[in-house]
Amino acid sequence: MEQEVLDPTLQKALEQFKALDEKITHFSSIIGLADWDQKVMAPKKGRHVFAKATGTLRTEVFKLSVSKEMGDLLETLSSSENAKALDMTTKAKVREYKEYYQKSKSIPADLFQEYSILTAQANDAWEEARANNDFASYLPYLEKIIQYRRKFAEIYGYEEHPYDALVDEFEPGLTVKRLDPLFAKLRESSVKLLERIQQHGKPRQAEVFNQAFDIEKQKEFNRYILPLIGFDMEAGRLDETVHPFAQTVVIGDVRLTTRYLEKNVRSALFGTIHEAGHGIYEQHVNPEFEESVLQSGASFGIHESQSRFLENMVGRSKEFWNYFFPKLQAYFPMQLENISGEEFYRAVNTVEPSLIRVEADELTYNLHIMLRYEIEKALIGGEIEAKDLPAVWNQKMEDYLGVTPSTDTEGVLQDVHWSFGGIGYFPSYSLGNLYAAQILHTIQKELPDFYTHIETGRFDLIQDWLKENIHQYGKLYTPNELIVKVTGEELNAEYLVQYLEKKYSEVYGL
Repeated sequence: MEQEVLDPTLQKALEQFKALDEKITHFSSIIGLADWDQKVMAPKKGRHVFAKATGTLRTEVFKLSVSKEMGDLLETLSSSENAKALDMTTKAKVREYKEYYQKSKSIPADLFQEYSILTAQANDAWEEARANNDFASYLPYLEKIIQYRRKFAEIYGYEEHPYDALVDEFEPGLTVKRLDPLFAKLRESSVKLLERIQQHGKPRQAEVFNQAFDIEKQKEFNRYILPLIGFDMEAGRLDETVHPFAQTVVIGDVRLTTRYLEKNVRSALFGTIHEAGHGIYEQHVNPEFEESVLQSGASFGIHESQSRFLENMVGRSKEFWNYFFPKLQAYFPMQLENISGEEFYRAVNTVEPSLIRVEADELTYNLHIMLRYEIEKALIGGEIEAKDLPAVWNQKMEDYLGVTPSTDTEGVLQDVHWSFGGIGYFPSYSLGNLYAAQILHTIQKELPDFYTHIETGRFDLIQDWLKENIHQYGKLYTPNELIVKVTGEELNAEYLVQYLEKKYSEVYGL
């Protein structure tokens, strides 16, 4: 079949667009590497200037993304006549850049640079404040970040609530109007299930975790488990940091971090599995999307679906521990000599309201997210200010989970997100749980032996399915398009409600 000859003007525009896309992506990869280095390797005394340097580079990327050249190219490629001639991949690239361009073109470059430097410096301020339980030292940074985020929401524009403009950055198309009922349904069912567990559940043996687990042995076990569950160590690495994260430099260089606590073996174990879910997704993106805006996941919520799926639906399953518990015992014979795999599985799935989000059980985790969602909405809506946060946080912890932090370190200072300006990010975690449960429902229909594969260590079969149906597409589809493509319907909270009900009724003998 003869290839269609493109109009010379269109052909030239496509070449220029591809070159600009590559340039932006290359700069973004270097920024990703710098971000990782600042959080993992950089000595403290150089971080202040380092932050200014990354802020400068971010501003250059911003300028390219909202440049006259980009605007002209998007206009040319979006014209009704030219759009017909574009393939699906190019249309998706145009969609991604056009959405960012239209929202951000009115932000002055110097304002963006100030904000970029501020957020880079705020990470160090947050780390210090967290370590010293000193919210007051972090407050000036947080106040400025909130001012910028409110300003950006007005520039981006919104129809109903200013928070919508910020959520859209992380989960395109979702709004407070859509999130409120999804979260209300999940909150109501979670609180009722929690009450039943507390009143009628059989006690679990979580005390197995109340002992010391050698950190070097934990590191060895994490490095043993990662390639088995699907993370390619030749295309990635695992390091240590204050707050676990995954950072993609390029598809062949995906960096995971975790946090080790001697008295809490679950923290690094499940933190590592969680970050591996992010990393495997990035490693599986179609190589044809490398060096383009499509080389990342569909959205933060879809990304979280992959990490929460691997951490919880795979990593906290009975079958997972039937396979891995004997090996864990070999690493920690003294600590685990008098506990069975069944007891360990039930201990891993202990439900207990707690202070720290990243260490929360699968059921109460969503309540941690809803607390943050409510706070962020109020912050951006101007109902509360940064100085009010410790008191508001502690009250909501009491209201949602029945526990109150005794320090700001275990309260309002526990998360890194606000320091990098990620207001609007937190809903992605619960959206990830909702997406994951819906994906689980589908994968079990298409792989009826799903849990048998886990029990026999055939994680490759599960990862092949995820790669084929989700990972390979990168940003080719919008999150809503992708979840409909994979599961046949839009996001539906009922699947997570049913999953939690079934699982914890069994774990607690309800």
